Amino acid sequence: MEKDIIIDDTTLRDGEQTAGVVFSRREKITIARMLDAIGVREIECGIPAMGDEERAGIKALVDLGLNARLLTWNRALIPEIKASISCGVKAVDISLSVSDQMIAHKLRTDRAAVKEQLKVALGFAKEHDLYVSVGGEDAGRADLTFLVELMEITRSLGGDRFRFCDTLGMMDPFTMFDKISYLRRTVPEVEIEVHTHNDLGMATANAIAGIKAGARFVNTTINGLGERAGNAALEEVVMALRHACGRESGIDTHRFREISLFVAKASQRPLPVSKPVVGERVYAHESGLHADGIIKDPRNYEGFNPAEVGMARSIVVGKHSGASGLIERYLGMGITIDRRRAEPLLVRARAMAGRRKRALTTRELMALYLEPETIPTAA
Repeated sequence: MEKDIIIDDTTLRDGEQTAGVVFSRREKITIARMLDAIGVREIECGIPAMGDEERAGIKALVDLGLNARLLTWNRALIPEIKASISCGVKAVDISLSVSDQMIAHKLRTDRAAVKEQLKVALGFAKEHDLYVSVGGEDAGRADLTFLVELMEITRSLGGDRFRFCDTLGMMDPFTMFDKISYLRRTVPEVEIEVHTHNDLGMATANAIAGIKAGARFVNTTINGLGERAGNAALEEVVMALRHACGRESGIDTHRFREISLFVAKASQRPLPVSKPVVGERVYAHESGLHADGIIKDPRNYEGFNPAEVGMARSIVVGKHSGASGLIERYLGMGITIDRRRAEPLLVRARAMAGRRKRALTTRELMALYLEPETIPTAA
């Protein structure tokens, strides 16, 4: 049977690692409360080793008494784990570089040293009754046999799960599925978490592939914030699970637009109008064929009701509009026109939209409507 999926949102950690992004303590508290309110079960909330101010912020989140489990991110080093303990959290991610590239050229050590480091750090964390996710940095480029060895150490020392990180965002969903499937078969006792980056535009697809292959935990960030091109977006992963996979994550999606706008403002990263799921223009319809289909039955051109994510559909009038869309747009303005009136209006509306290279505003449509009638009358 399929196990329930647990979202571990890392907006407050990896999301804030987006170059130039800083959340105030008040903003972090608001974001954490929002995530908790919609049912996110885990929140990765910071990096205690960064210093006193970061630790104070984490303690403030702990003091909120949220339902969500709070985790902190640490390198697999005892002093950093101690810093997490001092914040009052009961769960940690302890991260190690696991690819030969990073072991040799970043850590300048070898696999044996990495395994020993894991044993020491994980042993210390479990001695202090912490819930532990062992983070495999650059697992996407790591040797699978070595990952199995690390997962076996994780199992033997009581680690709670293994985080498979596509740190560079270089994987494709097919490879992700194959690798996670192999690890699930080989070390079934250890739960797997997937952490995906969007450098090739496949973070959400890779996250879904990992889940379909047997990962139970998945990292997300609101709006896909994160290092370089970002992480898998919370809103995309949840809606893809629901509508592409038929699986629920336990998340109330109705506040997605509200949360996305808040984080966009707090991060000073404007929300693109075409951002999947929550973009302003995702549910706007202009072309004649599509607008006509939407008017007849929204399911013709919408995979789900925009209200599911706090959005609403709209009909816009532009260069590609048809008569049905124009009639519907005017109806939304409280004006009823028939096709006889719509046809000449449509010609002028299309021409104006072409000149202005955009859809027409309500004011412009009203001005067109109020222009003198140009349709010849019957003799």
